[in-house]
Amino acid sequence: MLHRRLFVVSGAAALGFPLAGCGGLPALPGLIPAPEQAPRRPATRTLAKPDYANVYGEFPGEPFPIPAAPWRDIDPRFLRQTVEYPWAEPPGSIVVDPAGYHLFFIESPRVATRYGVGVGREGFGWSGQARVNMKRNWPDWVPPAEMVARSPEIRADLEQTPRGLGVRGGLRSPLGARALYLFGEGRDLGYRIHGTTEPTTVGQNVSSGCVRMINQDIVHLFTRASIGTPVTVLA
Repeated sequence: MLHRRLFVVSGAAALGFPLAGCGGLPALPGLIPAPEQAPRRPATRTLAKPDYANVYGEFPGEPFPIPAAPWRDIDPRFLRQTVEYPWAEPPGSIVVDPAGYHLFFIESPRVATRYGVGVGREGFGWSGQARVNMKRNWPDWVPPAEMVARSPEIRADLEQTPRGLGVRGGLRSPLGARALYLFGEGRDLGYRIHGTTEPTTVGQNVSSGCVRMINQDIVHLFTRASIGTPVTVLA
């Protein structure tokens, strides 16, 4: 089950206005954490780090060029690395630790790839269980009506897409190069794990509930996570 909670305010604006990549959902009464969702923080030990100049360099062969990420300007805690993971989620699972601004993909028992993420700003945080139900390359971003109502100034930057008024997939899209769509409780939760036009916002409370990643990192995760991948967002 899902549980909403508040995060500390922070954040920046994609495209020069407050686009968060997701619209967030109205508060849902009666939702509480699942029993296995007791508060915990993964205590991890670094096992290996990749060559950051290589993994965060320009990405060739994409429909749109992914520019090199400014990894030197990002806190090293939020750069990709292989870590020891002490909890019991099975390999192939995703665990998001919003308080630590980390996403873990469990590679094998006690070993995970850890990525830095941006998470929900005040009023848009949530926790609970979900699954990846769709995956999209260079997805269009279509803001929900409640987001447009909150920020009507974004209308001037929207255009017609196959799914409605929004931003077509590409370097301007707040969803970045890839998106994993999260479903739970029999419905689309409205939340995504996705790339971002603002890689230096990982490690911050910036979104409307989505989990945003450096484009190079979401591409890396996209190749590992399959449809049906379980996702746990810690309280």
